[in-house]
Amino acid sequence: MTNSSSESKNKTLSPEAEFSSKVTFRDYLIATEQKSNKPLPFWRLLAPLALQTGLIMAVPAQAVYTDVTGKTVILQTVPVDPNNVLDGNTLALDYNISRPANLRRLPGWQTLVSKGRGSGRRLPEGTNIYVTLQEQISYGSGVPKAWRPLRVSSDRPTSLRANQVALKGVYQDGSVNYGLETYYIPENQRRQITNDLRTQRARRGQVPPIVVKAKVDPQGKAVPVSMWVRDRNYRF
Repeated sequence: MTNSSSESKNKTLSPEAEFSSKVTFRDYLIATEQKSNKPLPFWRLLAPLALQTGLIMAVPAQAVYTDVTGKTVILQTVPVDPNNVLDGNTLALDYNISRPANLRRLPGWQTLVSKGRGSGRRLPEGTNIYVTLQEQISYGSGVPKAWRPLRVSSDRPTSLRANQVALKGVYQDGSVNYGLETYYIPENQRRQITNDLRTQRARRGQVPPIVVKAKVDPQGKAVPVSMWVRDRNYRF
């Protein structure tokens, strides 16, 4: 009778209750300590490092891709003031095609602004703009001619001639930013650039522009290659 009652009691225990009756709290602490002291698998240590490395290398990789696959384009800045163009170690440039006053003369501008909000006279912040540029023939080995803007659009053009390229920009704070506006300049180049700008202004009596050579990839993203101040070329 006693054995029958004991067997019946064991049958009614749930698996959790039966496990608890056999494992003490001390056993749980020992198992937890052993688990915490167990070294992590190698892949769990490597995965965060690989992710961080990938993020760090993403920007240089994009620049290398653009430099290798991109098409050369020549851009001209608006006239610059030698006293203001250099701020500390940074060179700040403003291009002709950065200013909406110049772009609104091109075909496609009215279509572009009509897609925005408001009166249609201004672009909303963050609007993507593609400017189609065409090569201008340069003669001799001097400073090349800036490419001529032909039209603007909100979508990337899919059919371009061999001597054309579509440069992507973003409208921000009243101008179009192409990612080619700010550069770090070493100290020795900074002094020489300032001297070149001042010399050219003294000779011609006007504030000189700067000509920039860049590479543009098939998606319209650009990276700078070099620039001409007067007839002197500086590589970035």
